[in-house]
Amino acid sequence: MKVPEERNNVNDTAGKFGELELARFVCHLASHLPDDVEERVRAMAKKETNEAALKTYGCMIENMELADSLKRPLCQDTGIPCFYVKAGSDWPLLGSLDEIIKSAAAKAFRDAPLRPNAVDPFTGKNSGNNEGPRTPYIDWEIVPGDELEMTVYLSGGGCSLPGFAVVLTPGEGIEKAKKLILDRLLERGVNACPPLIAGVGIGSSADIAGKLSKKALLRPVGSVNECENAAALERELFKKANDLGIGPGGLGGVESVLAVNVEFAARHPATFAVALSTGCWATRRGTLKVDWDLNVTCLSHRDFR
Repeated sequence: MKVPEERNNVNDTAGKFGELELARFVCHLASHLPDDVEERVRAMAKKETNEAALKTYGCMIENMELADSLKRPLCQDTGIPCFYVKAGSDWPLLGSLDEIIKSAAAKAFRDAPLRPNAVDPFTGKNSGNNEGPRTPYIDWEIVPGDELEMTVYLSGGGCSLPGFAVVLTPGEGIEKAKKLILDRLLERGVNACPPLIAGVGIGSSADIAGKLSKKALLRPVGSVNECENAAALERELFKKANDLGIGPGGLGGVESVLAVNVEFAARHPATFAVALSTGCWATRRGTLKVDWDLNVTCLSHRDFR
């Protein structure tokens, strides 16, 4: 993955890693967009010519500024906290990281505050504290080394509504996949508070494609897949999604998506699975890197202190 140069301007002044620091970071995410998303929203506003879209961008920018000054969440839907962990097998707190994450999520729920969003799928009962089966959600990846990289994503409800995963036949393949993605963006994209980030996953089964599509959302806006075929698909879908004319808030405009990111795995000869995950204009995600001595570097927010 090629990363824009401005993403190298990281903040290394955060404190030592632990429950308190992670909770503080989750609270920060609720009220501050990552640098790449905020920069893209502001850039899109400058290009806009549609009067209704311009007013919508004005509301978005005012909302960002008020959330910062008032230390309030950007949106009433503060999502389900999701933690994507890439941990070195020799990182010192690996054995207690699960407990640290759950305690931090509970503290952030109280401090931010975060809206209670964990609902039992069978009874419809809200737990009242954002805790439930496999919630907060934790995705684990153990790699060689002694460092931790963690991306936290507050996954909202509206921005998840356009999502899907389907297994096609190889004969249908990429052309059918592109049609399904664009049709879904046109049909349900407005539910996800556009402009959107579209994450596309391709693989051999629905679960693989779905997971890859969600991880595609975690990539920086402006990054490019290192595989030229995937990069070409990103460019094509980006152009065609913008040509849909959805615009900010679904009111029409010059652009409709912040980015289209594609992640893929080898498929089985008999299957072609594709999935779509979407993030709203207020995609609240952020990444921390933690070394052996528990020093924290924030890779996503220059203003996290």
